[in-house]
Amino acid sequence: MQRLGTGITGLDRILGGGLPSGRLYLLRGEAGTGKTTAALQFLMEGIRNDEKVLYVSLSQSEEELREIAASHDWDISSINIQSLSTSETLLDQDEQTIFQSAELRLDRTRDKIQEAIANHKPTRIVYDSLLEIRLLAANTTRFRKEILGFKKFLNDRGITTLLIDTEHRDADCDTQGEDQLENIAHGIIRLEKMLPKYGIAHRRVEVKKLRGSPTRDGLHDIAIRKGSGVLVFPRIVPALQPEQSDGHQDLIKSDIAKLDEMLGGGLEGGTTAMVIGQSGTGKSTLASLYVKAALDRGEQVAVYLFEERLETFFRRCEGLGIELRGYYEQGRLHIRDFNPTDLSPGEFSNLVMDTLEEHKVRVVMIDSLTGYLAALPESSLAITHMHSLLKYIARKGVLSLLVVAQHGLLGNSYHTDLDVSFLGDSVLLLRMYEWPGIIRRTITVVKKRHGPHDLEVREFDIGTEGISVTEFNPPPPGVGGGPLE
Repeated sequence: MQRLGTGITGLDRILGGGLPSGRLYLLRGEAGTGKTTAALQFLMEGIRNDEKVLYVSLSQSEEELREIAASHDWDISSINIQSLSTSETLLDQDEQTIFQSAELRLDRTRDKIQEAIANHKPTRIVYDSLLEIRLLAANTTRFRKEILGFKKFLNDRGITTLLIDTEHRDADCDTQGEDQLENIAHGIIRLEKMLPKYGIAHRRVEVKKLRGSPTRDGLHDIAIRKGSGVLVFPRIVPALQPEQSDGHQDLIKSDIAKLDEMLGGGLEGGTTAMVIGQSGTGKSTLASLYVKAALDRGEQVAVYLFEERLETFFRRCEGLGIELRGYYEQGRLHIRDFNPTDLSPGEFSNLVMDTLEEHKVRVVMIDSLTGYLAALPESSLAITHMHSLLKYIARKGVLSLLVVAQHGLLGNSYHTDLDVSFLGDSVLLLRMYEWPGIIRRTITVVKKRHGPHDLEVREFDIGTEGISVTEFNPPPPGVGGGPLE
């Protein structure tokens, strides 16, 4: 089966390589979901493959289409644009158009479109939009007959066609007519847009139907970016990533001997380690130890920041003797900081996947999972996204370090808003207590699935001379709110 690329890489992956050629497809969505932009990308992909393409517009003028393209810095001069109107402008100027019937206007619209196809001989067509034809047809039977006739006309010529249709949430819409239209189409691509209370619009795409071809089911995040147009971020399916062994059998160490001893020698590749604690306990610092040690061993590392700026992260680490800036400049430390409200879970997951595919990353650090989830409107669903991402990373043989914040500063408020403990194969718990007149930190390995570990509480010291793990000297009972009370 010959397939045509849509001009949207992520969508082609969902479709299993593109759209089967010579068929009629329905692109549906509410206003503002990116239908016209995606349609232009579909035609520009045809131009790149030396195909002849045609944009038939019944709802927008040629000038408006060129303005949309110009907003992305696209040159669409090679796209043949046939801008029509289903109103009286299709009729001869000397005719009294006010008395013309809708059926006559429909016939003349069809003739104009067929004439444009005969003149340009395209292999791809965008038909924008069905709303005008639906209004002229007046009833479901006439509309279905019109679309069936148009489909046969296109199929006889082997033209791949994208029909744009505006989706409505009106309870009074003709559901029978919508069902008939969906049955006629060889495939249906549905776009949707949601507006959270804060942040950017959240857009998603679903391949609702594609006859005779397997697709990746479900809703997939999308974004519209200047210059790139519609970007699709396919939902992660960990099972599609085969289990990999990168040849590393050694445990991943922090280069702090006592800490590695607590973990039975270190952490395993292909697992997730959660570093949990209240603000100020040293979670990010602890995770950074593994980042530095991996870089010192000559490995590649990826770090994703959701709370700190890049410069703040570097300066904090440098103040503790953890030098990372040079590795970043060498290109071995791949680090990004984000505003979580500007990033969908699907986009973040695909960004991590692309980094792992392009570079032989050994360690991934996410700081912090709490900051990331707190900024998303559907945190529970974001955890599901994160779970899939971590399983994908694990199948690559990579160690994931998740920093998770707990409520409060001092005291016994050790809870989080969402239960994420199931994400971790290993859990390192950091706490603070006061005695005598000094804030002290402790570290405990409370969970490790893949081997033995030390259950003792140890002191976790962070100073200008570096980080150390020492024996725990507990305060007297009832003094200072110690961590064992």
